[in-house]
Amino acid sequence: MLLENKKALITGGTGAVGEKLCEIFSQEGADVAFNYAANLDKAIKVSKLIEQNGRRALAIQCSVLDKQGIDLMVADILQSFGRIDLLVNNAGITQIMPFALIEEEDWDRTMNVNVKGVFLITKAVVRKMISQKAGVIVNIGSIAGQRLLEVPVHYATSKAAIGGFTISLAKELARYKIRVNCIVPGMLDSGVGTNVPEKQFQEYMKYCAAGRPGRPEEVAHLAAFLCSEKAAYINAQNLIVDGGL
Repeated sequence: MLLENKKALITGGTGAVGEKLCEIFSQEGADVAFNYAANLDKAIKVSKLIEQNGRRALAIQCSVLDKQGIDLMVADILQSFGRIDLLVNNAGITQIMPFALIEEEDWDRTMNVNVKGVFLITKAVVRKMISQKAGVIVNIGSIAGQRLLEVPVHYATSKAAIGGFTISLAKELARYKIRVNCIVPGMLDSGVGTNVPEKQFQEYMKYCAAGRPGRPEEVAHLAAFLCSEKAAYINAQNLIVDGGL
């Protein structure tokens, strides 16, 4: 197994990608903690998926913008698991809206969850990784921040920021043997991809070499590989998984 006996924290564990991350990480041998915003029923379902794979699950209701809650969450994970080896910053939101109609509060909410949330979670976890002198961080970006596509401007901006966050943090944390990479998915067949208007969906399909949207498990399998020792020489990368645009 790629992640045997590793301890992982996955944010946004009840989303389409988050659920597959939790399931596949546990299949690969990791105990998995994840946070969720409100969907208790889905959190219970994801916990059962993890436990069915013979691994420990820890579901914690916590906003990625609640600094005090994040600190308590990390403390709970450390008490239960003893350490955090792997962090996947997956939590994020989008909003289908033309630029002219985006209000300041729309911009702030998207940037806060998608960028500030990654900062707050990573800062809380990385202290422990530094003391361990080991760890892997995988951020989930989006093709929206990389290609000339008709996508919400505030969402694209927030996801482009994750690319810069990744390479800068990778450089700073290299001295502590901590790797940081970013997965940049293209359009997926579930999650935020289901909100894409038909016109934009068909345009994507026209230029996508694979001729289909991606699947959340394809993102999750790559994340598991990047978190494993088999990817020990992969660092500071933004890996695009878009079917070929």
